[in-house]
Amino acid sequence: MKPQRIIYGTAWKKERTTDLVLAAWQAGFRAFDTACQPKHYREDLVGEALIKIMQTGAKRSDLYLQTKFTPISGQDAASIPYNPALPVAQQIAQSFAISQKNLNTAYLNALILHSPLASVEATLDAWRAMEIIFNQGGTQQLGISNCYDVDFFKQLYARSNVKPTILQNRFYAKTGYDAALRAFCVEQDVCYQSFWSLTANPHILEQAFITLLYRRLCKTPAQIFLRYLTARDITPLTGTCDVQHMQEDLSIFDFELSADELASIDHLLVAL
Repeated sequence: MKPQRIIYGTAWKKERTTDLVLAAWQAGFRAFDTACQPKHYREDLVGEALIKIMQTGAKRSDLYLQTKFTPISGQDAASIPYNPALPVAQQIAQSFAISQKNLNTAYLNALILHSPLASVEATLDAWRAMEIIFNQGGTQQLGISNCYDVDFFKQLYARSNVKPTILQNRFYAKTGYDAALRAFCVEQDVCYQSFWSLTANPHILEQAFITLLYRRLCKTPAQIFLRYLTARDITPLTGTCDVQHMQEDLSIFDFELSADELASIDHLLVAL
């Protein structure tokens, strides 16, 4: 498939997951993010939506689908989907098998480690198990999420056999918008995916310069900011439950921001 430019996120949709994934598909989304983490995701209901999508004549190759292995620290103790008493390699194998069953697919386009483990060494142990899945054809890419330490990520990259091609992080001011990490991602051709891109940045959307662009382009502040992200080699996740917003999010590629306009928004991220 072509590289994804925007992804529909399925977290926190609960019982509405099937209907919302179908709505996103009908709006035009072809890339979906989920996780084997019952605490925040209904991966099984994403799978139900995918069955209905396939019944319309779509092929598996028409979809980009990524899921995550969530370590014990990110799970609800009452609903861990794998045996937490097993070594991490077996936890990952069990979690991936459940994801395949939930999503009714033989392979994933990407498998993401939902967060680093307690140390680089422990994370590498988990990564080796993910590499086995990759080498067996279970996934086409590997990635990591919630990794904000540039040195940690560089160590993972240097010491892994199958290099991470995705880094998925919250995009917000607290981490300086991951400037150093994003620069490294550009150097190594790693796709940087952002979540909470709008939720964490109302102070950006409310700036006078964004309002000026809104008036000139007749695009919403959200559309302008998402278009800015894609122009800066960032693939945003959007989890909107509003069909109109889904359509607006997909239409961000209908306009361009000039180099000066992009630079002005760069300055907003640094200045605020």
